[in-house]
Amino acid sequence: MESPDVTFTLAYIVFTFCFVFTPNEFRSAGLTVQNLFSSWLGSEDIGFIQYHVKRSSLTLLVHSSIPLGYYAGMCIAAPEKNLPYINQASAGWQAFFGLSLCLLLLCLGLIFYWSRRRWSNHPISRALQVHAGPQWVGWGAVATSINTEFRRIDKFASGAPGARVIVTDTWVMKVTTYYVHVAQQTDAHLTVTESRQHQMSPDSATPTQTLTLRVASINPAVNPFDIRLMSTEYSELREKLHAPIRSAANVVIHQTISDRFLDTFRAQADLNQPYLLPSEMEVELCIGCMQVPAGAKLIRLCCEEGNDSGSECRQCFCRPMWCLSCLGRWFSSRQDQDRPETWLASSVPCPTCRSKFCILDVCLVR
Repeated sequence: MESPDVTFTLAYIVFTFCFVFTPNEFRSAGLTVQNLFSSWLGSEDIGFIQYHVKRSSLTLLVHSSIPLGYYAGMCIAAPEKNLPYINQASAGWQAFFGLSLCLLLLCLGLIFYWSRRRWSNHPISRALQVHAGPQWVGWGAVATSINTEFRRIDKFASGAPGARVIVTDTWVMKVTTYYVHVAQQTDAHLTVTESRQHQMSPDSATPTQTLTLRVASINPAVNPFDIRLMSTEYSELREKLHAPIRSAANVVIHQTISDRFLDTFRAQADLNQPYLLPSEMEVELCIGCMQVPAGAKLIRLCCEEGNDSGSECRQCFCRPMWCLSCLGRWFSSRQDQDRPETWLASSVPCPTCRSKFCILDVCLVR
């Protein structure tokens, strides 16, 4: 039978590994720094930068106390070692206690230095300072811009809390355990550098592909950083970015069936007869995403007037209410997902008036 100190050591190592590299089970149980100290950290949605400045500092403090926590646990697990009395402990344990205490005190001093001048010495604050200029005076103005855009619902966000990727209208950010990488969209160049195929995934029963993108800025003060996301999220990221994403010559990105259909849907709409918007009609935002103007109108073009030819399509009298992307997603969602070869020849009801239409009836608003 193993001694209590060996059992405690193995258990503490496993706990420490799971606490630092948080798996889904620990995250679901609330055993994270964010959940344990949520009352002090505040809300990420209200002050994104301030939240992560405090979160990264607190995470460093908690992680630096892990060795000292092990020593305190060993005082209970192995009382025969006399660890509560430092002068009676062995030289090895005295050295371990001294190093653990020095590590904690060093991190406390570092966090105190970061907190001076309203956290302006913190690495995240310094990272924002390099973006200050005529548009944003000081890192506080940059933080306000990021906080405002993070509260919007149209941002792109992906990944676990320890490695999140966030893209807003102006910023590309990667959240890590102790830091937040920030690059301005107008200065950033994204390149897909690697793709990995996974046959098994805890979140999906089908094979998945992970993409690695390099974010480099023309601002020399901004260090390049890598972001990782699933290939199924690639099209959503591409829509949020203002600049195109470059791909390395040996990287192949596997799109989902829905993404490939959406590309075909857009291409066919470009070939169809456009709808000329009357001068007295105003185009409103798409009622599906509420982000872009409604740019699609359904007009029965697949059959000549008076010749149905067995078609189920009917004339739609709705004004333009949907953008092309939302209409394409609606079209694909109404299909038999097990028979993608039938999608292009199918017809679906209009999402507003339920009149049947096919892909040949989708017209771009001009």
